[in-house]
Amino acid sequence: MAEIGGAIRGCDLARHAFSMMDWDPDFSRRSAMFEPLRGCAFAEVGGGWPDLAQLQRLIDRRVPPVCNSAGNPLRLVPHRRRSRAFEDKYEARIFLSAELQMRTGNWHDLLNLLVWISFPHAKAALNARHYTALRAQAAAGAANRGPVQDALTLFDEGGVIVASTDQELSGHLREWRWKELFWIHRARLRACMRFCLFGHALYEKALQPFVGITGRGIVLSIEPQLLALPFGEQIAVLDRLATEYIADARRFASTRELAVVPILGVPGWCAANEREAYYENQDYFRPARGGMAGDE
Repeated sequence: MAEIGGAIRGCDLARHAFSMMDWDPDFSRRSAMFEPLRGCAFAEVGGGWPDLAQLQRLIDRRVPPVCNSAGNPLRLVPHRRRSRAFEDKYEARIFLSAELQMRTGNWHDLLNLLVWISFPHAKAALNARHYTALRAQAAAGAANRGPVQDALTLFDEGGVIVASTDQELSGHLREWRWKELFWIHRARLRACMRFCLFGHALYEKALQPFVGITGRGIVLSIEPQLLALPFGEQIAVLDRLATEYIADARRFASTRELAVVPILGVPGWCAANEREAYYENQDYFRPARGGMAGDE
């Protein structure tokens, strides 16, 4: 519980800082970290924050449509105060009514929506798992969340999809062999692995990146042909593969299943990591002695 609590507190602090940033319709061009979201254009919005009607049109344009796990098209609704009723809970409203609550002028909620647009099937599967866990919690009369809910939330907020054709490199990631992964085998990594941000709180931190940003990933084994596809097609395939992973009830039993990913170690995601000495920072690239690398 300490890990998920720390992660959520870190997200809350980041959310407060980043949500105050001015609107920037070209934010996705700031960094390669935002590449999965670049299919969502804001040219028609103009100089101010998009309102719910504009965002609804953005989501309605996607083909195939963005739906919940029941196949109902997602509808954006204003964020409202918490209710004690089970069906009014955030995840329950998505699952039961396909209603996604949003605050306007808020980076955290906007980025969550853009992840829905970019990874619609994976987000719907994650919501279905959240709903099942909520039902189990309610049936048990439990006051606190369980480990499955913690793992789902950690991935939803801070998740990374890691796709790899190379089992040795995947092993370096799981074993926290950061210098081998990111520097010694740098060329191999570029050819054999893809890192795609999934968590909307992680995207929010990427607006103003700082050394210490860490995600928690699922590692997917893929065929080499996938990496030869145009990036948009890669994202569509990764969405399907991540959906299968998330929908497996054996997954997300605890947060410890999720691989640690020091985000600014990924080649191309930080100018400073073009130097070997960058990876000597053990406050960020921690050796595998237990504990979690990161910014908590």
